[in-house]
Amino acid sequence: MGQTDRDLLIEMGFDPRRVDIALKSSGGLQDAITWLGSHEDDKIEDLEKESSTGVPAAPSSTEADAGDGKSAANAEAKSYKCNDCGKLLRNWDAVQFHAERTEHQNFDESVEEIKPLTEEEKKAKLEELKQRLAEKRQLQTAESVSDAKRNEAIRRKKDRESEKMKEELRKKEQLRDIERRKQEKIDDAKAKAKIKAEIAATQQARREAAAKAKAEREGTVAAQASVPQETSAPSTSKAAHTEARLRFQVSGRPPITKTYPAETSLFEVASSLAQETGIAISTFTTTFPPRKTYRLEEPLDSSLTLKEANLTPSASLLVG
Repeated sequence: MGQTDRDLLIEMGFDPRRVDIALKSSGGLQDAITWLGSHEDDKIEDLEKESSTGVPAAPSSTEADAGDGKSAANAEAKSYKCNDCGKLLRNWDAVQFHAERTEHQNFDESVEEIKPLTEEEKKAKLEELKQRLAEKRQLQTAESVSDAKRNEAIRRKKDRESEKMKEELRKKEQLRDIERRKQEKIDDAKAKAKIKAEIAATQQARREAAAKAKAEREGTVAAQASVPQETSAPSTSKAAHTEARLRFQVSGRPPITKTYPAETSLFEVASSLAQETGIAISTFTTTFPPRKTYRLEEPLDSSLTLKEANLTPSASLLVG
């Protein structure tokens, strides 16, 4: 526990009762020292009446010894002595202060008189007090700087964690957006295929109806056989490829060959390749004419599947 202004003034040798009045009257350590110097010749009783603080006077040696049955010789005691540490104390207030601070309990009266501080000793005590105050302020300043640095470190850590969380949310949102667009394209393709099938079925039904009507007009049933039958679903010109075998050419590295499902997006391919190579990927460029560059920062390019980008069943790409 740190020393108070009252503790420091009592240690300098000032009477505790005068110290209480000085601190009450001045309100500060430096002003209290000045007040004590200007009122050192005034009677304590007069000072207590003027201050009206209600601070009780220190008990006289006679009052302190009344309950203990001390002899008349002890009434002439001029100081008190701590039997635990041997320190001489000027009065009963000093005894109480010493007991509270050190937890010592054994005190006796002493006929040894404590000489008042000389002017030089008071000046030395004052300088010591000023030095302690300066060290205390310096320590408080250092603690304030340390607290400020610690708070700044905590704030920066929170900012970094917040930015990291925001970046993860942006990536997740981008992946969800890519998946949503991919699903929309699949749904659109299914809807178009369904419409084409319905149109083809309608056209076939019309052709069959027209052939039947013509046969009835000509009075022959064999005409129906002359009507060519068309397939209900258009044949695909190309075989369906479910995978894409890609050869990546990275500057300063040997070629890398990977196989992905045909429905994998260019963004997913770039993310997978970036994790493996540790490089940032912004573009893919085909090596055979017509050369085409896919820019991954553009959502329309990054959301394309390998099948939609015509990179199935195999392709060679320059990584940029």
